[in-house]
Amino acid sequence: MKMIVSIIRPEKLEAVQKALAEADIYLMTVSEVRGCGRQKGFTEVYRDQEHEMRLLPKLKLEIAVNDAFVDACVEAIVRAARTGQTGKVGDGKIFVLPMDDCIQIRTGETGMVAIGP
Repeated sequence: MKMIVSIIRPEKLEAVQKALAEADIYLMTVSEVRGCGRQKGFTEVYRDQEHEMRLLPKLKLEIAVNDAFVDACVEAIVRAARTGQTGKVGDGKIFVLPMDDCIQIRTGETGMVAIGP
């Protein structure tokens, strides 16, 4: 089992969800986050005052999958979250982490059964 954590641009969420659904991956948690990377933010003028925005809004997707779905999940996210053919700075990151166990609270099922298909 793996936990896939992906940081993407907010406007790419619908495309990523669609791509994941095509790969039969439907379960995920989405959080609004802020972060910085190579984009380095931008400067905004508000009421004649310049404000440097270093932390940019992003979305964090957390997806628990069985080992058989890892490659399909990563490929779907990359395909849908990439800007254009070659991508742009700020398109995001994907982290694939080992997951020791999963417990479904309602049924008490554990392991791969708790994640579902």
